[in-house]
Amino acid sequence: MKLKITQVRSIIGAQAKQKRTIRALGLGRPNWSVIQPKNPQILGMIAQVKHLVKVEELKESETP
Repeated sequence: MKLKITQVRSIIGAQAKQKRTIRALGLGRPNWSVIQPKNPQILGMIAQVKHLVKVEELKESETP
């Protein structure tokens, strides 16, 4: 299972740890999206920045 993660808010004013987490996810600007595998590490990162991102589950047939 894959996750499509889209940054919906800017990281200006966010805590340094949250900024590093956004960068580690492969994001950096609002409306940027990445596809990541669904695993405990990625889910933990998403939990730390859930107010900055939108997450959608992709079926295997939908992944590019």
